[in-house]
Amino acid sequence: MWNILIAEGWMQDGTMFLEIAVTLAAAALLYHFIFKRNDETFLPMGDGWWGPGPQPSDEEAEDIRPFKIETSDEDLNDLFDRIDRFRLTQPLEGSRFNYGFNSTYLVKVISYWRNTFSWNKQLDILNKYPHFKTKIEGIDIHFVHVKPKNLPAGRTAKPIIMVHGWPGSFYEFYKIIPLLTDPASHGLSDEHIFEVICPSIPGYGFSEASHKQGCDSVAVARIFYKLMLRLGFREFYAQGGDWGYLVCTNLAQIAPSHVKGLHLNMVSVMGSRLPQVLSILLGQRFPWLFGFQEEDVRRMFPFSKKVFYHIVKESGYMHIQATKPDTAGCGLNDSPVGLAAYILEKFSTWTNKEFIDHEDGGLERKFSLDDLLTNVMIYWLTHSIVSSMRFYKENVGKGVGVAKHDKVPVTVPTGVASFPNELVHCPLYWAKQKYINIVSFNFMPQGGHFGAFEEPENLAKDIQQFVAKVEAK
Repeated sequence: MWNILIAEGWMQDGTMFLEIAVTLAAAALLYHFIFKRNDETFLPMGDGWWGPGPQPSDEEAEDIRPFKIETSDEDLNDLFDRIDRFRLTQPLEGSRFNYGFNSTYLVKVISYWRNTFSWNKQLDILNKYPHFKTKIEGIDIHFVHVKPKNLPAGRTAKPIIMVHGWPGSFYEFYKIIPLLTDPASHGLSDEHIFEVICPSIPGYGFSEASHKQGCDSVAVARIFYKLMLRLGFREFYAQGGDWGYLVCTNLAQIAPSHVKGLHLNMVSVMGSRLPQVLSILLGQRFPWLFGFQEEDVRRMFPFSKKVFYHIVKESGYMHIQATKPDTAGCGLNDSPVGLAAYILEKFSTWTNKEFIDHEDGGLERKFSLDDLLTNVMIYWLTHSIVSSMRFYKENVGKGVGVAKHDKVPVTVPTGVASFPNELVHCPLYWAKQKYINIVSFNFMPQGGHFGAFEEPENLAKDIQQFVAKVEAK
């Protein structure tokens, strides 16, 4: 990577065209003989058992059980007691969110949580959609399943599975669900009406955590594939961001004949592949070589500032969670205030990197405290922060780009909603290196990492137009 940065520097200071010609020629040869070859076009599904102890010899029950989120007074009293014993750390003068969550603003959040926030009210909101659980590969999988209530005669709803990431939850989709299941009532096109399934990743929220090592994104994709089959869907759409992008990508890789279309609001194909390296070196000066649009250049360059520095600055949590999640998780699982600070800081910076210079982290510019704290409560009451962090260990702990699925192309029709404040911008040129059937790639007008949570209407519209293109084919 340092070579890339150095190269970018001499590109800006005065390019030597002979070196460019030699580089491009060598790149073409290397790419043809090394990177272009791909022996597999799908990902083996495999199988797994993540329950406690050895796998039973009898077949697993496939019953689907209704589920309701409930909380005891004991749980809430314990939460309030821990909040009341919070020890405040004074922030540095003028630090805002540059050192992490500003504890002066944290006092306001905690006061609201303790004195104003109504968990019973939020429970009613959480339970307004039908919840279910079913056991797959030895663990209970939780999911929300919402069917259209006003489906016009002769119309068929299109099933779509929507997968969250970290530090989010199924609750991220609560505002987009009605826009997809009943679009006409919300002033949107009802050309396509959806039946929405929002599962919780194992170890997140109300899905049971794996009892064994190795439950990675491919295992979760397989579990969710089995879930969709269990619900009776032979063909369906898949949508996700953050970890949801990877799980849904793996789902499309293991079951390409069942996934009608893949819609993503985050794509990551960065690595050492030669096309990406060349576009980093030459893309700012020669954007036409890589099909870069003006918006691509604006978001990516100068690369050292817009991408590399931002990745280094924002990836500390990932190093911790991909190496020693249980150590860091101990304190978060014990302190609700610590948990809130750890989670909500991501909803600040990942929504807009400029929020780091606001005293309140810009949190209430995009979200309500009720919504933010509801997401925190899901982690707290289910004791799932440690198991959710382990997902990084399973997926990143072995290294980036070494997993088998990294080398398998995605052949199903793919749509990308590219939000301007996403953590890292992935231009169409990069995305096409892996997703070889992109039918829709749109620059979204506003929004960041949490697309469905921040911009439900814009994301719903993009899903609609993507599905329209797939169905027209």
